[in-house]
Amino acid sequence: MADDPARIVHVYLDEKTVVRRSAPVEHERAAAIYDLLEDNRFDVIGEDGPFILHLSIEDDRLVFDVRSEADDPLDRFTLPTSPFRRLIKDYFTVCETYYDAIKHAGVNHIEAIDLGRRALHDEGSDLLAERLASRVRMDAPTARRLFTLVCVLHIRG
Repeated sequence: MADDPARIVHVYLDEKTVVRRSAPVEHERAAAIYDLLEDNRFDVIGEDGPFILHLSIEDDRLVFDVRSEADDPLDRFTLPTSPFRRLIKDYFTVCETYYDAIKHAGVNHIEAIDLGRRALHDEGSDLLAERLASRVRMDAPTARRLFTLVCVLHIRG
């Protein structure tokens, strides 16, 4: 994997709008970044990697600022956030229910909620991969981790 240039070697989230995140959200963010950097397939069409990725939201658009390993600008593309809004809202709601259920519910109830949470996460990552397909080739685990980071960017105070 380390020899494959079609990968992200660093990822940065726009921290300008960061609010204090709950422990579970912070854990998900840290785990997504760690897992992403450990194993990802991210191939920007027409560019040579490895890549540094800066993720942000500007004017209701997801911004993917792709840079070389030397941090030279390579490509910058945006996606409207509107196709993701319902999914992210539903995902946050189910996550909140899941974290609450862990404290109070039985195993079957927790597993049922987790199934719904995973289904929404899969739907969001599939949508992200589909919307980026003309610019980036990525595998499903990379899309899942990037969707997690997109969700984190949507947390506002």
